[in-house]
Amino acid sequence: MRKKTKIVATISDMCCDVDFIKQLYDAGMDVVRLNTAHQSPEDTLKVINVVRAVSDKIPLLLDTKGPEIRTMPQSAPVPLKKGDTVYFTGEASVEGEFHPIYVNYPFFVRDIPTGTHILVDDGEMDFVVTSKDDKKLTCTVMNDGAIKGRKSINVPGIHIDLPSLTQKDIDFIYFAIENNLDFIAHSFVRTKEDVLAVQRILDEKNSSIKIIAKIEDQQGVDNIEEILDHAYGVMVARGDMGIEIAAEKIPTIQKMIIRACNVRRKPVIVATQMLHTMISAPRATRAEVSDVANAIYDGTDAVMLSGETAYGQYPLEAVKTMARIAGEVENRRHGVTKNITPEGPNDVTTFLSRTAVEAAFTLPVKAIIADSLTGKTIKYIAAFRSPCPIFAMLYDKSIMRQLALSYGVYAYYMQPRETTDELMIGIYNMLSSVESLDKDDMVTVMAGNFVTGTGSSFVELTTFAKLQVRRDHILKDGVVA
Repeated sequence: MRKKTKIVATISDMCCDVDFIKQLYDAGMDVVRLNTAHQSPEDTLKVINVVRAVSDKIPLLLDTKGPEIRTMPQSAPVPLKKGDTVYFTGEASVEGEFHPIYVNYPFFVRDIPTGTHILVDDGEMDFVVTSKDDKKLTCTVMNDGAIKGRKSINVPGIHIDLPSLTQKDIDFIYFAIENNLDFIAHSFVRTKEDVLAVQRILDEKNSSIKIIAKIEDQQGVDNIEEILDHAYGVMVARGDMGIEIAAEKIPTIQKMIIRACNVRRKPVIVATQMLHTMISAPRATRAEVSDVANAIYDGTDAVMLSGETAYGQYPLEAVKTMARIAGEVENRRHGVTKNITPEGPNDVTTFLSRTAVEAAFTLPVKAIIADSLTGKTIKYIAAFRSPCPIFAMLYDKSIMRQLALSYGVYAYYMQPRETTDELMIGIYNMLSSVESLDKDDMVTVMAGNFVTGTGSSFVELTTFAKLQVRRDHILKDGVVA
């Protein structure tokens, strides 16, 4: 049985060739993430070309840098001891005897009050603001370590009015459009306006790229429902979230966001440090295995690898480990997600989708087979969390790739059919060549989407052998697939 939880792997231009991508793909990688915070357009294009040389079925997800604050580039790390005094400033240059740590936000001093904690490099370094003047923040170092260039800065509990899109983000969105990418994961989405700012650029170019909203702070958590009104899906980005919000609150927030996405039929990704140990070790810790497993039990569509595959020493092992965890959980949790009740209109698509999945829970169904023009039908079936794989026949390659992010969906491109008979022939011919279904395997077929011609939607319970008999009978009567 194929795993149903999807694996998103971050790929760097520094470690990217056809053999490498093919190994990850064969091991269970479903989506490639491009992290623009650490890449130029030229670097990113290199990865895109390699991925497409492996398969046109692999979706590409471009991750924007978003409205974040970072330390400015510097020649070497600055070592610090607990109790040292340091200075932060957002100005390009400051006169005086002190040597400040520069950040890339010009109003940093203005916006940060005294008594605030400043966390650098995902919380590796902690500083407390003891005083300030017009040009600098005077801070006490709270732990030994070093300040490095281009590292993230978080100020928990303080709202900083950064623009949703930086110029770099805008340039990369146009880059994504020009190169026909599949998803844009926009960082630090706080309100629906942050999603709409990206959507306006996509609409301007008539692009079908889908937006994944990265939720990384309390404001984004509080506004999750309005964000879901406009985003295609959500990423629970636990790195900055675990710094902006008390760490003990993250598991509950993760469950809440996953549930909200399940109910709204939106794909959800759980990300950050899932198998972090495997950046430098060949095996994951038991805590990491439990973390991945619990995200799957919660109902996530996808789990994500970051440094593990971008620059880690054991990228292939990390993908294989994540795939094994997913397979083990899915094989043992039958019925755990059966009670998910997605919202939405009680229309024909909802009824047929629920019927198909209920049959899979009740009967020994090995696969649900469905076609779709827009992907709506497939997303509905996935939302009900079928216990068996969903083999989706799509008539648009971009929709095929977008659905590869959804739980349980294995999407294929098929030329449009004009009649039900031609559709059934096409389904059999496609699956008999790419899937290992036995002749006696029971399958549910939910189909009937026609670009031209005539036909109606239907759900049919059959076996793979009967599909073959039907195909042979139709061909004997002179129908051409």
